Amino acid sequence: MPESDEPGPGPQDRGPGAGVGPGAGAGAGPVGRGLVLVVEDERNIADLQRRYLVRDGFGVHVETDGGAALAAVRRMRPAAIVLDIALPGMDGREVCRRLRAEGDWTPVLFVTARDEVTDRVLGLELGGDDYLTKPFSPQELVARVKSLLRRAAGPGQDPVLRVGRLVLDTGRRTLRVDDAPVELTTTEFNLLAFLMSRPGQVFSREQLLAQVWGYAGYRDTRVMDVYVSQLRAKLGGASPIRTVRGVGYAVADTDTVR
Repeated sequence: MPESDEPGPGPQDRGPGAGVGPGAGAGAGPVGRGLVLVVEDERNIADLQRRYLVRDGFGVHVETDGGAALAAVRRMRPAAIVLDIALPGMDGREVCRRLRAEGDWTPVLFVTARDEVTDRVLGLELGGDDYLTKPFSPQELVARVKSLLRRAAGPGQDPVLRVGRLVLDTGRRTLRVDDAPVELTTTEFNLLAFLMSRPGQVFSREQLLAQVWGYAGYRDTRVMDVYVSQLRAKLGGASPIRTVRGVGYAVADTDTVR
């Protein structure tokens, strides 16, 4: 089993429930379900969505207009998007249309005050995955987000990840290197599991902080370098983590690991 994380500087030093506003993030604690981007121009509604999502273990980043939402998706790669349709400037449907045109299929839950069938059909035809009408229960919002993520994950995912000499069992939360057990802290385990489940993909430090910890907008991204160094020290020559200069980190493709 993973060890407890040793105290020290890092994203967990920032308390959950950080302020909401353009570019504001909210922490979900050291172990989160991933980052949800909430795009909502009404502050009280955004705050309600954030509080319930954080309570259920998600990290949350809030934007209040369509242009900023597009930039946040490209920068942070959220697990899901809760997207209000009636936004100032670029509306939610146009945000979704542009994402899909770019080949970005991040799950989108549309939120709207209009309950006409034509509106719902148009939103879904533009690439939305689900639809929620105001007023809504925040518990239903969380349930809908969870459902989107389950559908996006697909059935029958193998809980055992193998890269090179590493075998990581996400169900039992164990790691073996050359068939010998290696103890990891909770944060180290989550970081390694995230990277091993996406071999070959390069992630910036900010993206890793958002996905592994559920923190968006955390300024001192150097803490990620500390955790990567700790992982490499424990894995030794078996470490598949590579540094991509000027970008971040990736786990090498299985075929390139010896």
